[in-house]
Amino acid sequence: MTPDDREMAVELVQQAYADGRLQPAELEQRLELALTATSWKDLEPILADLPDDVVLLETTGGSIRRAGDWQVPRRLRVSSEYGRVRLDLSQAVIRHPHIDIELRLPFGSATIILPAGASANADGVRTGWGSVVWKAPASRLAGGPHVRITGELTYGRLTVRTAHSGSFVRRR
Repeated sequence: MTPDDREMAVELVQQAYADGRLQPAELEQRLELALTATSWKDLEPILADLPDDVVLLETTGGSIRRAGDWQVPRRLRVSSEYGRVRLDLSQAVIRHPHIDIELRLPFGSATIILPAGASANADGVRTGWGSVVWKAPASRLAGGPHVRITGELTYGRLTVRTAHSGSFVRRR
């Protein structure tokens, strides 16, 4: 378990309180447990009854595009058998410090454009004959959101870059 996992748990508990799902005493108790957790097993009972906030975007052969002023969920699952995916987060409304994007693109490809100041980690992406081109900071930057990308691109290509790509280039 990482400090980011604890931070994500704290964020979920705070959001549940803001949404009116928890009373003040329960908020305090769950925050204390989240901050002292040493494993995912410790976090499970704290988060078990909280909503997951997962959005699913699906197509078979068409494109999936999000750009401009759109609300980015904490967890996004994208599935496209043959299509292209373009997620432009550069002008999106991002309320979460950590965002998880899961890709299932057997023959498709994806481009994810991060806002300035954001970071990403695509180490959880598996490829067969596909490729990952990564032009974004990997370490979380102060104040910016961090995007964790996982999933599978059997024959496709994933490109991750910032709106104004700098010199951070990582190819796998």
